Amino acid sequence: MSHQPVWQTRRFRLDLSVARVMGIVNVTPDSFSDGGQFAHAAQALRHCEQLIADGADILDIGGESSRPGAPTLTVDEEWARLAPVLSVATTLGVPISVDTCKPEVMRRALDLGVDIVNDIRGLTSDGAVQAVAAVPDCGVCVMHMRGDPATMQAQTSYTDVVTEVCEFLQGQRQALNAAGVADARIVLDPGIGFGKTPAQNIALQRGQAELMALGLPVLVGWSRKSTLGVITGRAVEDRLAASLAAALSGVASGARVVRVHDVRATVDALKVWQALHQV
Repeated sequence: MSHQPVWQTRRFRLDLSVARVMGIVNVTPDSFSDGGQFAHAAQALRHCEQLIADGADILDIGGESSRPGAPTLTVDEEWARLAPVLSVATTLGVPISVDTCKPEVMRRALDLGVDIVNDIRGLTSDGAVQAVAAVPDCGVCVMHMRGDPATMQAQTSYTDVVTEVCEFLQGQRQALNAAGVADARIVLDPGIGFGKTPAQNIALQRGQAELMALGLPVLVGWSRKSTLGVITGRAVEDRLAASLAAALSGVASGARVVRVHDVRATVDALKVWQALHQV
């Protein structure tokens, strides 16, 4: 089954005939002292502007770390980080995605004019499906994860990881459809690194055709993930080449969006790959 040609993201209909680059913007300051929060917001906005200059098609802005073992923030703590960045980012001319799993944060971000909700929990929290269904045309990225960041790496027992991830994503798609969210608004993410072992992440990449068969656009996020460190032996700050190889592998297997830290290098790699493969 062929992928959809567009992703409806509220203000923008993204043409997915070529792969799109989603740039990662983490707004995770160490303190909320007076001045520190503003400085971090200003720094995050400079980063947003740089990623757009580097060729990002979408910005994905998150205020809560999802690294293994990360602590959970309250709604107000997460929103205090996000609000000053989102309010300006929505004026920068590209689709803005909020990376959150809290329905109240989703609602506040959508009220500010955010285009996409990207939920690592796949909209499983009470009220999450309703939060996105209440806003006509906002985009939705549904990701697979087990547990939460504090526990996910203890929940890696699967009979068939590819089939089980596909079944979860298809179930959430059906829940969204039932709530009035059209397929044109939905992108699916297998959740590389979230509750999976390195071998399982590799199996998901190799089995991406099964996910593509659901008929929705696929987003992959391999950037700097620990599995790349396992494969290469490189530390997180030295995984650019590995991240580019994984992103191109995802696109070659049909992914329409790649979520990355290193936007400029990824954009260049995709331009060359697309030129050489006439896609």
